[in-house]
Amino acid sequence: MERRSFLKKSALATGAAMTAGSLKANTSPIVEKDIYELRVYHLKSGGSRNQLKKFYTEAVIPFLNEKGARVGAFNEYSKEDPPVMYILHAHRSLAAYFEAVQGMRSDASFLKAANDYLNLPADNPVFERYETFLLEAFDGIPRLKEPAKNRGLFELRTYESYNEDAGIRKVKMFNDEELPLFDKVGLHSVFFGQHLAGQYMPALTYMLWFNDMEEREANWAKFIGSPEWDVMKNKPEYANSVSKVKKKFLTPADFSQL
Repeated sequence: MERRSFLKKSALATGAAMTAGSLKANTSPIVEKDIYELRVYHLKSGGSRNQLKKFYTEAVIPFLNEKGARVGAFNEYSKEDPPVMYILHAHRSLAAYFEAVQGMRSDASFLKAANDYLNLPADNPVFERYETFLLEAFDGIPRLKEPAKNRGLFELRTYESYNEDAGIRKVKMFNDEELPLFDKVGLHSVFFGQHLAGQYMPALTYMLWFNDMEEREANWAKFIGSPEWDVMKNKPEYANSVSKVKKKFLTPADFSQL
């Protein structure tokens, strides 16, 4: 009886060791990646943009920079009214994102710097509401890429997918094939992120920069007309991976770090 019990325990232990070894052997190295929070502020008026700028330059940007994050701020290219501002918080990790969220609620220095903004009266708000999207950087571009100083136009694109598998396949298409082609034809990347939370799920969002609209049109034409794109877009594994495309054209705000 004792011998059977010993053999049973030995077999279980051996199996557990083999399983652990297999898992270890099959585990891919973890890629350190950015976490992006993209905020879309629907402002009350043109003057609200200055109030938001003051809040960011005096409170948010210094606070986030201390934690290793970068901030991009963008106006709509079309100058629509009421105005909308897009603001990107680029964090170095998910832990850094949560640390920043908690700090903005409790850090004494931040709250002091943000006092004027936080105490605006109810009859003079900065925005109607703001939307927020949480994104995980792609493996192919794990960190934010700095645009050139002569950047004058940004393009923000969101690709929706009809289900989770389709979204995963589209991310794979970018990581494995599209991103190198983007670099080749001059579609200058800022970030690529898969949505973790927000509207349009499942989806991905990415941002490109250009000198101007003329360069944008010319370089997208190179992409669409390239033999590489002609091959990859017809591969069965990428079929039906995008169901809807949204795009916005933006210009950098004067307080943007990007």
